[in-house]
Amino acid sequence: MKKNLLSFALIAFITTLLYSQNSTAVYSITFDSNWSQAAHPHSSGNLPGNAHWSKLVGATHTNAVTFLEMGQTATEGIEDVAELGDNTIFFSEVNAAITAGTANQIIDGDGLSTALGQTIISDVTTTDEFPYLTLVSMIAPSPDWMIAINSVNLLDGNNEWRDSIVIDLFPYDAGTDSGADYTSPDDDTNPKEPISNLLGVTPFSSEKIGTLTITLENILGISGFDVENSFRVFPNPVRENITITAQNNLERVEVYNILGEKITSVNNINTSELTIDTTGFASGAYVLQAIDENNNATTKKIIKL
Repeated sequence: MKKNLLSFALIAFITTLLYSQNSTAVYSITFDSNWSQAAHPHSSGNLPGNAHWSKLVGATHTNAVTFLEMGQTATEGIEDVAELGDNTIFFSEVNAAITAGTANQIIDGDGLSTALGQTIISDVTTTDEFPYLTLVSMIAPSPDWMIAINSVNLLDGNNEWRDSIVIDLFPYDAGTDSGADYTSPDDDTNPKEPISNLLGVTPFSSEKIGTLTITLENILGISGFDVENSFRVFPNPVRENITITAQNNLERVEVYNILGEKITSVNNINTSELTIDTTGFASGAYVLQAIDENNNATTKKIIKL
């Protein structure tokens, strides 16, 4: 009896999640680095020889979850990003939020192999249920320095998608390592200190270290009814086969597990219906993304029983 009640509650929760979406927007995110000897003079006369940026990673989410906050202590995931450029624990934190219904996706962008340069994350698709954007990247090498944005709202005061957001970026100290220079040896800060701004703190100047440009590329659906009519994913929860249908031909379907690992991907489908066998999936929550030939997209939380 308890099992049946749990199943009905789970199905009701998923149904509420899916039909609460009102519109879907696609953004591109461009990071332009301004990290150079000219902008941020170093006492040695040079930046580190292997100066680079770790992958730009993050999430889209609700205002019910915060992955990092200036003036607060860094999570284990943010600590690993800032110190090591390692995203494993951070992705686990995001996936825990996805399971809880407070986030809808991991953003896993590229890094930069040099201090100066540009990286672009394309096709960041989210709904107005998850309009907040958080991003972080390690300044590497460094003790625990990073760039980050926390919970930037992609909706304006009228709940319309913002066309463009330009943010000047400045370095932050994660408060987890007490090193004072780029290549200082590991020196854990115990207890941890709050995340703080390094504006004007050696080896950084008062200049920005980069710029983030967030650009609205497309709005895919005006109402939840329209989105649901364009794509169907059923049954959900699923025990064996799950079927994805669309008004147009499907182009790509991907499924990710709670660790952000891609479990399966089907490309160049060219039909309006696809069935995926989930019998090999472990029980739990997954994220399915389907994109059709016109670049319309939907992101669904699915439950494997």
